[in-house]
Parts: sequence; C-alpha cells; structure tokens
Amino acid sequence: MVAPRVSPVWLVLMGIASVQFGAAIAKGLFADIGPTSMVFLRLATSAALLTLIARPRLRGRTRQDWLVVLGFGASLGLMNWSIYQSFARIPLGIAVTIEFIGPLLVAVGGSRRPRDLLWVILAGLGVAALGAEPGDVTLPGVLFALLAGAAWAAYILLSAQTGRRWPGLDGLAIASVVGTLMLSPAAAAVGGTQLLEPRVLAIGAAVGVLSSVIPYSLEMIALRSLRPSVFGILMSMEPAAAALAGLLVLGEFLSPLQWLAVGCVVAASVGATRSSPPQVEPPPD
Repeated sequence: MVAPRVSPVWLVLMGIASVQFGAAIAKGLFADIGPTSMVFLRLATSAALLTLIARPRLRGRTRQDWLVVLGFGASLGLMNWSIYQSFARIPLGIAVTIEFIGPLLVAVGGSRRPRDLLWVILAGLGVAALGAEPGDVTLPGVLFALLAGAAWAAYILLSAQTGRRWPGLDGLAIASVVGTLMLSPAAAAVGGTQLLEPRVLAIGAAVGVLSSVIPYSLEMIALRSLRPSVFGILMSMEPAAAALAGLLVLGEFLSPLQWLAVGCVVAASVGATRSSPPQVEPPPD
C-alpha cells in the first residue's frame, strides 16, 4: 500500500515551523552558548551535511563563478549572525518581522506600479508600530534585525545568480562553508574551547538540523510541484510563525498592537509576492 503523498504546502509550512522553533530553542540556550557560537555551530552543521550530500565540483569554475558564490556565502553568514544577535536583544517575532523588510523590498524593487508602493507603506507602518511600545524593543536589537534584512535581500539576489552558475546544491553547500569560515574567528574568540565540548556540539548540531537541514530538504521537495509565487506567499508567514514560536517556547508575549504590526508585515509581504515577478521569492532563514 502506497503512503499518501504529503501536500507541498504542508511541507513548506513544516519547514517554516522547523526554522522558527529551532531559532526559539537556540535563543533559550543563549545563556549557555552565546549567539555567535550558536550560529557558527548551526552553519557548520549545515555546511558539513550539504557538502556530504552535494559533493560540489570545484574544477573548471570561472572567476565570476567564485565571486558570486563567495558573495552568496558572505550574505548567508552575515544574515544568520545578525539575526541571532537581534534574537538576543528583542523578542523573536519582532526581530523576524523587522528582518522581513529585506525580502519585501526585493519583491517590490523596480516596480512602477503604485499599488506596490502601498505594500511598502503598510510594512513600514507595521514596523513603526513595533516601536510604539518600546518596553522590550531595544535600538541595537532593531539595528541587528535591519542588518539581517539587508543581508537577506543580498542573499535573495545572489541566490539566483548562484543557481544559474552552480548546479543542484553545489552553490548552497559552498556558500555554507564560506559562511562558516567567515564566522570562525569570532566564534573561536567568544566560545573558545567550549565549542569542542560534546554537549555544545550536540546542541549546535540539533539546532543546525532544525533550522537548516530539515527546512532546506522540505522546501526542495515542495518546490518540485509548487509554483514559486505560492511558495513566496507561504514564506510570508515567517514573522507570524516566529512570534508564535517565541510565545510557546520562550514565553515572549506580544501586545495586541505588536501582533497587529506583525499582521501588517505579513499582509504586505503576501501582497508584494502576489504582484511581483515570478522569479523573485524569499529563501529560507
């Protein structure tokens, strides 16, 4: 008897849940493992597994191929490091909501339609509303989230170029290695010999599987039968999923106004994705 096929929509939703609950679990362990060390271990885990699976071919590559994948890896490392720094300072849902401005601007970038400007305004109002109750919102946390959003925008733009130049998972595997190497000095300086402890390595590996390996795999399977536009709309649920994960795992309660702000950004992202060119879609965090 053949097992029933799981809908690609559910695969994407499970991937989103895995990313955000993995982030919430990681944040809950920041007292034991700092955010820099945690994100380093997460990237190292995904780099090792992706390299093992993809076994990327390095010969015959042009200088431009390497420049693109190096930039892709740098944006990946910066995106993950800065959002974890933001998680350490402000609630998870607020950090991801602010970060999502990056993909939103990419989605509407270059558009001359007035309605697309309305999505940016709606998202801006949502982010502004987050600061109306600044009790648990700090300026460094907001700035790190904005930096993560800018890195995410660069990641989106460079991922398309990487996909055209590197087949399969080759580009992502190499980019993960680049991001890991980029964070190695900072992680060694902050974490030191703690990074070699079996318990710390196990936690980092678990977070890497939850936040990278599982969602990447589920999304790859889903995209075989799911339209990119639908995928982009589903990914717009990230801020709401992050807020829910923060509530359930960390007890981070958002005010009604902050939930409204999250809803504004989600609605703006859905609207922008529906009207954007089909090749533009937010990638996983």
